[in-house]
Amino acid sequence: MGVKGLQYFMERCCPESCVTVNLKEIAMQHVSKTSDNSSSPTLVVDGMACLRHWYSCKDWVCGGQWKEYMSILRRWVETFTSAGIHLVFFFDGMVEENKRHEWVKRRRRVNGEVSKIFRYIKLHRAQPGKDLFSLPSGLATFTRFALRTLGQDVFCSVQEADYEIACYAHRHGCMGILGQDSDFIIYDSVHYFSVAKLHLDRLTTVLYDQERLCRAIELDVSQLPLLACLLGNDVVPEKCMQVIRNNAMEAYRKSYDTAHSGAPQGQMVLAVSQYVNSLWGRDKEQTGLIPQALKLPAANRKLLEKGICSYLLAGPEARPKDAQSPIPSTFKKDFSPEILKACRERHVSAEGFMVYNVLCEGVVECSNSLEDEEDHELLPQAFVFKSCRQRIYGLLLLNKRYDNTVEPPAIREWFVYPGNPLKEPDMVLPVPLDNPCEQPSLELLWFSSGPDVSTIRLMSFLSIFDCQEFANLYGVIEDSLLVALCLITYIALQVPSLCSEDVDAYLSQAVCLRLKSLQELQQIKLPFLCSRAVQLGSLYVRGLSYMLGANCASGCPLPNTALMPWQSFDGQFFHSKYLLAHRGTDQMLLLDKNAASLALFLQLREKHVEVCKKKNRVLQSRSRTSELEKSYTTCYGDGHTDGGDNWQDTGETSAGRWRRESNQLNFGYSGANLHRERKGGSQYSHPRFHPPSSSRWRPSRGQYQRAPRWCQPPGT
Repeated sequence: MGVKGLQYFMERCCPESCVTVNLKEIAMQHVSKTSDNSSSPTLVVDGMACLRHWYSCKDWVCGGQWKEYMSILRRWVETFTSAGIHLVFFFDGMVEENKRHEWVKRRRRVNGEVSKIFRYIKLHRAQPGKDLFSLPSGLATFTRFALRTLGQDVFCSVQEADYEIACYAHRHGCMGILGQDSDFIIYDSVHYFSVAKLHLDRLTTVLYDQERLCRAIELDVSQLPLLACLLGNDVVPEKCMQVIRNNAMEAYRKSYDTAHSGAPQGQMVLAVSQYVNSLWGRDKEQTGLIPQALKLPAANRKLLEKGICSYLLAGPEARPKDAQSPIPSTFKKDFSPEILKACRERHVSAEGFMVYNVLCEGVVECSNSLEDEEDHELLPQAFVFKSCRQRIYGLLLLNKRYDNTVEPPAIREWFVYPGNPLKEPDMVLPVPLDNPCEQPSLELLWFSSGPDVSTIRLMSFLSIFDCQEFANLYGVIEDSLLVALCLITYIALQVPSLCSEDVDAYLSQAVCLRLKSLQELQQIKLPFLCSRAVQLGSLYVRGLSYMLGANCASGCPLPNTALMPWQSFDGQFFHSKYLLAHRGTDQMLLLDKNAASLALFLQLREKHVEVCKKKNRVLQSRSRTSELEKSYTTCYGDGHTDGGDNWQDTGETSAGRWRRESNQLNFGYSGANLHRERKGGSQYSHPRFHPPSSSRWRPSRGQYQRAPRWCQPPGT
């Protein structure tokens, strides 16, 4: 949420209400005023507002520099901790339906920015500037788990996050709220500090002082909610109160000459404030939310009341839904109270993902991803991961009550992908797991114990991604590598255009990342960017979020830490492996000249090929050497050396060397491997690829209602 023009007014027209403060000093003053001097002063942090300030890594377009991001979060937390300030973080856990129109509006706007990003990459072969900055996919989701890993208190909202933040801060007597939303000026809660103005090294920022604002505009704190709604916010659209604002402006300009009226944005806030003040002056006995003197159509009055209620933290007219309210559930009759309670608790404490949204709301949403709408080879992530989502829904929702005569419940999906106008949700049906045994109950998966239950949990998780064959690798390889192998195999099974070089890039990156320090990752310099690799990087990270949802639904057979991107992915590192794999780099060089890494890579790749072959999916080699060579020549010209041997560790990066090595090497296969493949020892290198039938690509009835032409196999 946000109040139209209010923060601008405070900064430009009422600077006395914006006070530069030192948070360490504020914390000390807060302690001296409270009776309990033993506890640390608490600062409630709006995590969603901080994401753009936290993610300051140089690379963002390749999928995220996750190890570096973790180090940034760690330093950020340690700075406040060393100052004696306790932090509590809140993140959005759902989109309220009355805010859906605003959510859709923002997603459409970002879609246009994503299109510009890919046009820039294809034109310049480089990352765009800050004007086209986009957060890596899944950043909000993984940040919650990152902060929990750092020992922080993290909460996920079950309604409007701003409201929950203001309630928590007020209820617990916190020293303030750190965020960037003008709604915090309206709530009658605690001090609101700006994260955008925060200087971490000095712990100074700007306090938006509610009391000074009220004195400047001559309103009481209790009148601020009405002011906010008349100015326009996410509940009361700006256009609904346009007539009132126009009348207020007309009256204001008659009262004050232009020389003293200030900028137009400032005039509007002052004009509406004067109007609100006059309403209470004409109606001294007014006790309701809206003065009777304010004449409105019934529909607009009801909307205005709803908007004002959204700001009330206590009292009989406050919002009815809080942390102690009954658990909502679209499928409440199908589940025990214990299941719903556990679902709610795990969601609120930021230990779960997707499960609460499915069981209690029946709605799942996914924001924008870096997807090139002009690339007809790669499917959008919404389609790639639809199959695993359906199985997650099936594990959560399908039980003995649903047989062939009863249609299972559908989940409303609000997913952003090219070609989706977001006018209505996609209705997606759950699908049962491909499991020879009876589908396990949630009571068994979530609450039972014992080795047999652990096996059922693991098999349920693997079944969601059609990778049951990897069960024998559990405990043999690192959990993060098992996760990477499952995800890469799933993507290969779902994306017909994925080739062996893509898989080599994914696998080699995951294997080598374990041995890379943060400093080594930061020193990577890419000669140019490939738009296809950008989309593949984003696709992988999105996939990790669905694996997290599957893990939570299955009773957590794997520790959630194993599914975090900093365990198996770095955007720039993956991009470098992609470029090397597609130019035909020798395997030993692709695996950073590490014999142990090469052996592990070959072991994992053999397992991957084995599972794909069993499911009639044989990847073909499709090197993009000529395409990448053209990009290199475009960027640097023939014979240019960019001075970096840290990207490919060969000492030369000229286009001439690129061509020479690409012609000499066998696209990532050593002589021994090539000999073994010629003898029929591997199906990986040169198989003939047969695309699946078009029915695989088309959404079935009752699920996705739209099928853009690029979601059909090439040539159809």
